Parts: sequence; C-alpha cells; structure tokens
Amino acid sequence: MSEGTITALRLYLSESLLAQGLKYQVLSIELTKNDRLIEPQDLKNLELPPGIDTTGGVVISGRAPMWLYSYLTHELHPTAWIACYDPRLGAVVSATNSHQVYIGQIIPITPPNGRQNHLVAQEAINIKTGLCPALIIVGPPDSGKSVLSHGLFQALLPEYPDIYLQRAHWDGEGNYVLELGIEATDAEIEAFKLRNKGALTERFFPYHAQAILQLRQQKSLVIVDVGGMVQPEKLPILEACTHYLIISSKPEAVDAWHEFCHNRGNLTPVAVIHSTLAQIEEVHKKEPYLEITSGPWVRGQVKSISKNLLKYVKSIFVSKN
Repeated sequence: MSEGTITALRLYLSESLLAQGLKYQVLSIELTKNDRLIEPQDLKNLELPPGIDTTGGVVISGRAPMWLYSYLTHELHPTAWIACYDPRLGAVVSATNSHQVYIGQIIPITPPNGRQNHLVAQEAINIKTGLCPALIIVGPPDSGKSVLSHGLFQALLPEYPDIYLQRAHWDGEGNYVLELGIEATDAEIEAFKLRNKGALTERFFPYHAQAILQLRQQKSLVIVDVGGMVQPEKLPILEACTHYLIISSKPEAVDAWHEFCHNRGNLTPVAVIHSTLAQIEEVHKKEPYLEITSGPWVRGQVKSISKNLLKYVKSIFVSKN
C-alpha cells in the first residue's frame, strides 16, 4: 500500500483490482483523530498517494464530509473513471473519461481495508448468519432518539471504527444537524430540517431494510434510527434488525414498543431509557435488559454516554473471548 499523510487524515491506495472486467484501485480515507473530525484547512497540504494507475478507475471509500469527496474527485480527474463507495449499494460511478462505464453505474464491490489491520479486530456474535447485529433505536416523538443514536455512534467510533449509523426516517434530522455548533439556534435548525424533510412512500422502509442487510454484511454493528410512531410499514426494518433499544419520555408508550419490536419483530431488547430533561442516571434493573432513567437527551447537552449503556450495547457485537 502507498500512503499520503496529513495530521487529521490519511489516504491509502490499494493495488490494482478487478470487478466485472474493470480495473480499479481503492483510495481509502482514514480519519485519524479520536473524534474523527477534519477541518476544511486540512485540504491545504493534502496530496494523493503515489502509484495511481490512470488507465483504470479509482473508487473513493471512507467516512468523510462531502467537500473532501469533491476535492478528491477533482484531483483524480486524469483517471479513466471515478466512483464513490456506498456500503449500502456498491461503488457508484460519478465521473468518467471512458466508455467502459457510465455515470450512475453501480459496481458491486467490497473495498479492502485502507491499511492492513488498521481497524480494531472484532467478531460479530451472529456467526450463524454471517451478518453483524443491527440495533434499532425506537420510542415516541421528542424523546431523544436521534440524539441518542448519534451519541452512541460517536462514543463507539474511536474504539470500533467499523460501525455504521443508518437514518431510516424522513424528518430531515441527520448527523449534520446534530453536529452543528451551539451557536446554531433552534429556529435555524428547524428551518433546515423542514427544507430537507421528505415523506413516506411505499418503497421507503423496504429500501432502508435492504440497505441495513447490505451494511450487516460489511460492518461490525449497524445502529438504526427510525421515526417515532408504531407503524406496520416499519415491519421490513424490524425484519432486517436483530436488537432494539427504547428511549421514551412517556412511560405509557414503552409497552407498545416492546409489543412491536419483541412480540411482532422477534428482536432482542438491549435497554429501555426513560428519557428526562433532568441531569440524571438512575438504574432500575439490569436483567434481562438494562432499564434506566437518564437525561437530558437534547442536542448540545449530552456530554457523554454512560458506561452502563455502552456496556450493554457493546455486548451484542464485541466478542468476550
């Protein structure tokens, strides 16, 4: 492997590979800081690794902001074609100078790790199916589902970089919103969410269910954030998941989610969080799942995820051996 290095990120170039008769290399992005954040100024001294074969394609792979992908695509313009890897789909061709591929073509590949052993070695417990666990975060509206799922993802990412957070709702609230600085007002955030809000269609949940199954073939854990209503349309999502976690600001809503996820979906409970605006964590029980009162689950107010909760989430995908 060849390597180009900069403080906040590294780029790794694979050897030449073949898929469907197409020659390509994988350019893998590794964010090196514990918080996995980079700044626009990190582009200033960024150089592509040596050894790029311009007669073939290059697949860009890795968790990174859109502007980094845009920059790399521009820098790679002399190559025959460029694709961006989406673990839910494959390599999606986004630029080409060749008649071998076309824009929007999906090349079914699974990129190798950017650097040998640069990810923490993990074993999925679900060995029987060969798929990693998928944890769905559920509960009524305004309980903190999106904040919790983002907090879990960020807390686990430094130690377990091979996890994925799938947003399976259309309300316009994603990681970008949750990572806005405290200077962003609630009005600005609500306006942003409204501009990006979608609507439920017949293919929405089946599409996300298929994406979750694709992710489970490649990741060590998939966290799934869904909307706050018990709906039969969500059954495809349940069928694609293995575990569930309830966070609810309404105690009377908990039983309905147990019935939906456990009784109908046959999923295994991991935890129930009684969401509160108070700065508190009170453990009610630890078996057969964790039940706590905890809060506040509000953007900008979550300083850390409790060790108790992390322990139960880790137990579903980290081997004890």
